[in-house]
Order: sequence, then C-alpha cells, then structure tokens
Amino acid sequence: MATWQRLAAVTDLPAGTGGEYLAGDRIVALFNVDGKFYALDGICPHQGGPLGKGFLDGCIVTCPWHGFQFDVTNGQHLTSRSLVHPVFPVKVEDGGVWVEVG
Repeated sequence: MATWQRLAAVTDLPAGTGGEYLAGDRIVALFNVDGKFYALDGICPHQGGPLGKGFLDGCIVTCPWHGFQFDVTNGQHLTSRSLVHPVFPVKVEDGGVWVEVG
C-alpha cells in the first residue's frame, strides 16, 4: 500500500538542486526544478549509482557514476526510449515536500 512520507522541508532543496532521501526502505532522489519538486527511484538502473547525488541541469539529472541521464519530470532515459525510471507522486504541504511511495 502506498503512503505519503515527508522527505524534506521546501527550504532544504533550493531550485536547481537534488538530494537523496530514505522513505521507508526505499532510496528516493528528490529534485527542485524551478520551484517544482520531482521524485525518482534513487538507484540508477545501470549499476546502482546514487541519482540523488547526480548533477541536475534543468530537468535532466546525470548519474554521478556512469553518466546515465534521466528527465526527472517523467523518468525518461535520454537516449533509450524504452527505459523509463520509476517516478513517485510529490506534493508540497505545510512547508514540507511529501512523496508517495509504495
């Protein structure tokens, strides 16, 4: 069953940054793109790199280990249309950033 979990305060992630958070037993990569928040599974499917520690350029995150790139708004890999990384619903409430994980 999916549940909403508060991962961070809005002020923890300035625009253009990302971070790695634990939601239950999942690692979640959370990103702020121009004031809107997005969440992806935090483990890169290539070799398990930490996407939340990757470089964010606009809405594209680059895995720090081997350079895999994903659009954080929808999880789409940039060069392989068949590879879509899991995304999680995000809401901002009472100054916090909440993510629904199952």
